Amino acid sequence: MTQPMQPLHATAVARHTPAGWRGVLIQGPSGVGKSDLALRLIGQGWRLIADDWTHLWASDGALYAAAPATITGKIEVRGLGIVAASLWPLARIRLAVACTHEAVERLPEAAAWTWDGISIPQLRLDPRPASAGQVVATALAAL
Repeated sequence: MTQPMQPLHATAVARHTPAGWRGVLIQGPSGVGKSDLALRLIGQGWRLIADDWTHLWASDGALYAAAPATITGKIEVRGLGIVAASLWPLARIRLAVACTHEAVERLPEAAAWTWDGISIPQLRLDPRPASAGQVVATALAAL
């Protein structure tokens, strides 16, 4: 059953995998580095789905994301402003990344994030280290 799209304060990016395009939802408080992490992933060949606000909905047991029309294809680059980015208009979300500036466990227990009754794996991550993008890519590839 398809539910209506609901806006969520998050950024979403997608990458082409052998199983098709798969998305990652990047969450966290304002200023934590969601857009910066997305920008670094885009620099590695990922595509932007949405920055800052993401339409998220459940359909047939999966989560999907798209950008609100007013911000499609745009990302905020701190110190520069709003710029165009390589866009992928829609993707199935396979991983949630919870951004934090607090210490992250070296060997954490598996965690999940649930939206509208659908659970997906969740990675808790400090987005500031240079390796953060590769950590996200590795986590997505491991699914």
